[in-house]
Amino acid sequence: MAVHDDCKLKFLELKAKRTYRYIVFKIEEKQKQVVVEKLGEPSQSYDDFTSSLPADECRYAVYDFDFVTAENCQKSRIFFIAWSPDTSRVRSKMIYASSKDRFKRELDGIQVELQATDPTEMGLDVIRSRAN
Repeated sequence: MAVHDDCKLKFLELKAKRTYRYIVFKIEEKQKQVVVEKLGEPSQSYDDFTSSLPADECRYAVYDFDFVTAENCQKSRIFFIAWSPDTSRVRSKMIYASSKDRFKRELDGIQVELQATDPTEMGLDVIRSRAN
């Protein structure tokens, strides 16, 4: 599975310049490559991000999560989320599962990985607990 250059470039912008809050990636099966599907503005919330994921199709996503530690320090973690809803096609789940590790290697700087099959598995409470 090829990875479009734009995926790496947009990820670097998110990581270094904080140009985006999140990026949603999809696999174009006909071209056999991962492409950028949607970019989230820095002002967008976690709810905006979760609502941008299709309910019945797999996606990869990266989310830049800002939080404050118990010591009152402002921090940020970059999450890689493999979204694979139960209602998606079996073939699609297999393609996303088999391509995930290779795609993740292309994105240097992922700090936390999350696998989700329904919205509760990637709720804000889960993100918060994994961030620390």
